Amino acid sequence: MARSKEFEVNEVLDKAIHLFWAQGYEKTSMQDLVEFMGIHRRSIYDTFGDKHALFMKALERYETKQTSKMRFLIEKQKPIKELIRELFEATVRNEGEPLGCFLVNSGVELGVLDPEVASLVDESYSRTEELLTNLVLKGQQSGEFKNDLDPVVISHYLMNAWLGLRTLVKTTTDQQKLKNIIDMTLTALD
Repeated sequence: MARSKEFEVNEVLDKAIHLFWAQGYEKTSMQDLVEFMGIHRRSIYDTFGDKHALFMKALERYETKQTSKMRFLIEKQKPIKELIRELFEATVRNEGEPLGCFLVNSGVELGVLDPEVASLVDESYSRTEELLTNLVLKGQQSGEFKNDLDPVVISHYLMNAWLGLRTLVKTTTDQQKLKNIIDMTLTALD
């Protein structure tokens, strides 16, 4: 007779996200995962597979959660520039999570070495650039942004700035510096 799971899969997956995010893939051992997730090693293997499979499931869950947060934010009825500012500012707020971005950290750590990670990160970046392109188009249609801006090019610029912020928050505590970067970045939309 099979034993029933004594844990909720998404709860322990969220713990794995936190640990991988804080320590990175290479530095996180299976023993670290066992202790932090609070489940047996055999349960990890039976439920998620090996460490890499668990990491990929954690990265996919994180990406899905981040996409949901972004979609929720942009559905607000606000000026487009304000929405983009909120997306950027959410990056610099550290609300009980490790610094930076799990997806960016993973891409930097493993993107060249692991095609599966590189593909997931690239797909996520492409979706975000598409979202930013659509925001710029909406801003142009509403008259908030100049029509001579190329929405695709400006979305690449905004994405690059956003990725830079997601990295910089790991090395600076200077909130004014981060605010200045956001302010300067958004002037490209004027």
